[in-house]
Amino acid sequence: MYAVIKTGGKQYRVSPGDVLEVEHLTAKGDQVTFSPILVVTDKGETIYGSKDLKPFPVKAKLVGDAKGDKVTVQKYRPKSGYNVKSGHRQLYSVIEITSIGDQTEKPAAKKPAAEATPKVEKAAAADAAEEK
Repeated sequence: MYAVIKTGGKQYRVSPGDVLEVEHLTAKGDQVTFSPILVVTDKGETIYGSKDLKPFPVKAKLVGDAKGDKVTVQKYRPKSGYNVKSGHRQLYSVIEITSIGDQTEKPAAKKPAAEATPKVEKAAAADAAEEK
């Protein structure tokens, strides 16, 4: 089972046990809950839509914080003595996906549309009555 979650303006495909670096999260405690955009079950059935995804919260554990690679920015203008050099290191949160949804609860299957078989049976019965 996997889910697609959205955090920090990006979307991630996650499965239980995955470890990710996401944009820095300020969460109280060490548990974080995400609402999925798309969930696919083990049977290959795709479940989507806000009503169908309520039983599928994605729970993660905050492992720690990290910094990304240093990005150096240099600005230079010739003949004016303007030369500025600066750097930036992005903060990330390292999370581990613990579970997707309630493992005991299964999603409700969508009901199929009404079939046309009753109309066909009535038409076949009418044809049989005409032949007599």
